[in-house]
Amino acid sequence: MKRLLPLALAAVLPLAAPAAEARRLGTLDFEPCTLPGSGAFAAVEAQCTSLSVPENRAEPEGRRIELAIAWVPTEGEGEPDPVFLLAGGPGQGARASFPLLAGGFRDVLRSRHVILVDQRGTGGSNPLACRDAEGNNAFGDPFDESPEAARRFAEGCLAELSKIADVRHYTTTDAVADLDAVRQALGAERINLYGGSYGTRVAQQYARTFPAHTRSVVLDSVVPNELVLGAEHAKNLDAALEAQFARCAADAACAAVLPDPAGAIERVRAALAAPGLARVRYRDPTSGEWREEMPTSAHLAVVLRFFSYSPLTATLLPVVLKQALEGDHAPLLAQARFLMGSVGEQIMHGMQLSVICSEDADEFAARPEDAGTLLGQAFIEITLAQCSAWPRGQRPADFRAPLTGDLPVLAISGEFDPVTPPRYADAAIAQLPNARHLVLRGQGHTPLNVGCMPQLFAQFIETADAKALDASCLDRLAPLPPGTGLHGWEP
Repeated sequence: MKRLLPLALAAVLPLAAPAAEARRLGTLDFEPCTLPGSGAFAAVEAQCTSLSVPENRAEPEGRRIELAIAWVPTEGEGEPDPVFLLAGGPGQGARASFPLLAGGFRDVLRSRHVILVDQRGTGGSNPLACRDAEGNNAFGDPFDESPEAARRFAEGCLAELSKIADVRHYTTTDAVADLDAVRQALGAERINLYGGSYGTRVAQQYARTFPAHTRSVVLDSVVPNELVLGAEHAKNLDAALEAQFARCAADAACAAVLPDPAGAIERVRAALAAPGLARVRYRDPTSGEWREEMPTSAHLAVVLRFFSYSPLTATLLPVVLKQALEGDHAPLLAQARFLMGSVGEQIMHGMQLSVICSEDADEFAARPEDAGTLLGQAFIEITLAQCSAWPRGQRPADFRAPLTGDLPVLAISGEFDPVTPPRYADAAIAQLPNARHLVLRGQGHTPLNVGCMPQLFAQFIETADAKALDASCLDRLAPLPPGTGLHGWEP
């Protein structure tokens, strides 16, 4: 979901820019467009168009939706099999995601076009955004853990979205059919797939549904088909935090600042739940306006969770805990507000509910072992409450079956990924004899941009042979030292 900031400098270098005039690929006419950057990540020049598809393929004469498509051209004619980027979330759009990953695609673009299709319900493809009272794209109130409030928010969102969409038809299965419609319109007999996070589910489902049209697959931060998406969020986050804090304990400077990280989390949670806690005044990190709010354990969970996605922000985990332990809650509130605002901008929550409620929620179950974790049962309880109000689409009978066959697959994992740990990739490729799994030491979620990974990615796309890759260059990767203060780690 979050990308890694150390690669920011790579992202500001120019990609091969398309010509300023309109262009044609297959049967689609494109016009020049710009994919906006974010923060340190530069905008990308591209070609854009749309493709009309039925919202419900069982009713081809019914409502139609426009799929927003971007084409980042290679220089020259390029190979006939383009690379499709499948974004994560669920709820992220491919076009908005690409500038953050552009450094990882640099070498791929030397020989192949890159195609970005905003999955239905995201980006410019009939987006299913849920709005809060202020009109912001949101999940509801992320700091109110009441299932009742979550359900009411979902009901209100559904009432608005029902004017423009039948939310039952915004599932992974629908998206797979859309991708093949785009492939046909482009005139490509076979395509290569890069999926990041939830996008790996889409990639696996496409490859199983259309094996003859799939040349190769890259799975970055893998969601195996058999996984009930979200069921292990609490378990995975605690394991990642434990690994990060073990590094703090092994570092003399960090251990001096935070000698007992696990105990510190429990003490902070207890303090946040104590009666008589005062509201805290802090400055909104985006608007600069002053806010006043009651700090809760939900704020702590949001910051620790999303900071652990990236190695750079993960270095701040000891600092965040130390500040909260000392009763300084203003930074925690500001950081949580910024993170949820940033995620809210990227994720179309209505589409996310259409996917999770249709494909996963019926298999959610309370996990007693999660009761003492940082996230606890909150994610499952809130999701079930929202799904109780959300219409559900169809999940194919073989949806959970693992991908099999001789398809060339390269899987990538970050060692400290808090949401899709490396064991998920091992499970996903267990029945794929032409697959290989690379674990990037010290890295977090979706580490495509890191180190020599972009070169290995391009080599795999070129050869479709994961086992022949010389991945020894990844041995140079190392975790960043844990931070001891706002200026970083001890030199």
